[in-house]
Amino acid sequence: MTASIRSTALEPDASLDGDALTLGQKITRLLPTYGLVILTVLLALLFSLMLPDTFPTLFNLRSILADKSVIALLALAATIPMITGKIDLTVGYGIVLWHILAISLQTQMGLPWPAAVLLVIVCAALFGLINGLLVELAQIDSFIATLGTGTVLYAVAMWHSGGRQVVGDLPDGFIGIAGGSLLGLPIGTFYVLAISIVLWLVTEFTPLGRALYVIGANPKAAQLNGIAVRRHVMGAFVASGALSGFAGVLLASRLQIGQASVGLEFLLPALVGAFLGSTTIRPGRVNVWGSLVGVAILAIGISGIQQFGGAFYVEPLFNGLTLLVSIGIAGWAQQRRNVAIKRRIAARQLDGAAAPGPVPAASQS
Repeated sequence: MTASIRSTALEPDASLDGDALTLGQKITRLLPTYGLVILTVLLALLFSLMLPDTFPTLFNLRSILADKSVIALLALAATIPMITGKIDLTVGYGIVLWHILAISLQTQMGLPWPAAVLLVIVCAALFGLINGLLVELAQIDSFIATLGTGTVLYAVAMWHSGGRQVVGDLPDGFIGIAGGSLLGLPIGTFYVLAISIVLWLVTEFTPLGRALYVIGANPKAAQLNGIAVRRHVMGAFVASGALSGFAGVLLASRLQIGQASVGLEFLLPALVGAFLGSTTIRPGRVNVWGSLVGVAILAIGISGIQQFGGAFYVEPLFNGLTLLVSIGIAGWAQQRRNVAIKRRIAARQLDGAAAPGPVPAASQS
């Protein structure tokens, strides 16, 4: 079985880490877990102090939440197969077709908007099933398989739209999917929050979630323990496809036009957010809240830099550098922890060897 990445739980183990005696030791152990969260807060405070008239405003918050809701959904979609050790690139390629299809089904084929939305999500889920079949049955590496199928999706989007914008009169109900607000915030924010809570509950507190993490850590061991690896991995791709389909619907509702040139720019930040998620909250383990923190630090950083007048290439540059630096710091911190654990294990073994054995009881005559 091929695997593009490994998903291994590396949370601190008190029995091996020992007791943190000093404040410095405690901070050092917390940095790999909450370092990215702290960095996100500090970055927001820094931009708020440097741009007091534009950054710490409700308007800017609404703008960030509205713009990044789609990316957050795609990052969550990418997180699901990543838990099993797989990568799904179609979260970025697929949204090109899904948002075009959501509009064309209504404007060109006359479908009611609820039927169009449902059909798009079902098509995206079925395409996720195709990805799962290629990865599990054909034994194609997930990166290669989803790169190929994603390119096919993009080609279909170009063919379906003819390379032109897909426009038309859309019903208010469909526009309200992304155009509404709740408690003064864009409605997309609450979609992300609701889906995140569901995924968190499933992955952290159910046998299904534990099975997915075991598969990501060691698929052979999972199979030996009776876990249906093939079925779980295929299910992860189906869930990822359905969620990316919903992200396409949200994008179509927000843009109200469909065009093949829109969508691919979401691929890198979505994957970066998911990868960053494995460096925080549960270091070394892909997790839901970590993915959202990864998207948040990208959104805050890019928004602040753009308000300073950053050039058009700042966003992809920031995405790439943030990914490299964060993963590098997490890897360095984890290596230091592993070295310290090995030293403590070696010290315990030496102490055990040096300890005198029990004194035999005196024989009685």
